[in-house]
Amino acid sequence: MLQTAQELIKTVSKQLNLSDEDTEFLLSANAEHVFEIELSDGTKHQAFRVQHNNTLGPYKGGIRFHPDVNLDEVKALATLMTLKTAAVGLPLGGGKGGISINPKELSPELLEELSRKYAAHLSPHIGPDKDVPAPDVNTNAAVIDWMVDEYEKVTGDTSKASFTGKSLGKGGSEGREAATGLGGTFALREILKHLGEEKKELTVAIQGFGNVGLFFGTLLPKQLPKLLFTAASDSSGGVSSAFGFEPKELATYKSTGKRLVDFPEDDSVPLPGDSILQEEVDILVLAALGDVITEENMKSVKAKIILELANGPVNEKAYDYLTERGVIIIPDVLANAGGVVVSYLEWFQNRAQEHWAEERVNAELERYMVEAISKAYDYSVKHEVSLKEAAFALAIKRILEARREQPETSA
Repeated sequence: MLQTAQELIKTVSKQLNLSDEDTEFLLSANAEHVFEIELSDGTKHQAFRVQHNNTLGPYKGGIRFHPDVNLDEVKALATLMTLKTAAVGLPLGGGKGGISINPKELSPELLEELSRKYAAHLSPHIGPDKDVPAPDVNTNAAVIDWMVDEYEKVTGDTSKASFTGKSLGKGGSEGREAATGLGGTFALREILKHLGEEKKELTVAIQGFGNVGLFFGTLLPKQLPKLLFTAASDSSGGVSSAFGFEPKELATYKSTGKRLVDFPEDDSVPLPGDSILQEEVDILVLAALGDVITEENMKSVKAKIILELANGPVNEKAYDYLTERGVIIIPDVLANAGGVVVSYLEWFQNRAQEHWAEERVNAELERYMVEAISKAYDYSVKHEVSLKEAAFALAIKRILEARREQPETSA
């Protein structure tokens, strides 16, 4: 993952004729915090926080609790966060954190202890104007609330702007839960507008009809009412129907704990495993995991447009192959940026001691997404590059322009 992120930066840097010094600046992290957390049960766990670049503003990025967390992964994700915040025009930098642990094996008490010790250790290095962490894989509002409380105890800060992704009663923002999915609907709508296809009756399949995919699916009809939702999958497999599904009907079915593959509609057909990736649809939405389309299955993808709601669902070789074939891939750096946009809006509200209505939050989210997609699309057409390369180029140019104007903020 780290190599892929860095190779793309190098590719775009060459296209922009950047100096070796500028390229190295974009590749290098400002700080890497690697430490060990010992819990009261005697177990010890590696913990990380990488602060990649803060030229545009405080570092921003999630904290994940997962057994596979390692320094290279955190560095890669921090690098991508720098580019994501810049690509969507936010006054933020990029960071990422994590602990190598399976939180499902912890008691609630140990999970709280872990969260508090992580925040306490990092308290000198994070904060509203330095580094603003958020939830990520296996972390949630409860974990963030513990971290905020611990940070307040250590530092005396009461702004609630030290972390985002908090619960609503403790400084969280309206609209946060649906933000990534809603942002994805705006991204798809805008690309279809630029292509002149937003009013066509196109078919859509969603791989990963879980949290983000479910929000995306249920919110999509408002943005693009003519789209026909013909297939969906989760970890159990999936279902397809030439006649289409009502996304809310599938969501209600899933909320009962049942598997999508068992959906009982008469004209639905079960889809085993990842066969949804080969469905004959116009738009394929990837909302589950990374690396689901690779050189192993890329030739069987039939969709004309792919929306990357997950992080890195199309690997580098597959991305190049599909792009060459004319498939339009709306990259994760834009497609799933709704989460970080609303994360920024939460931070902004905390600093201003305000709490906005959901309508205002969603309107601001839409404004950021529309502008980011429009700029990336125009750049991709003008320079004949993919949307991902366009987004990276615009992000890099924005960071370097800010660096030249305010060089003291890059350290």
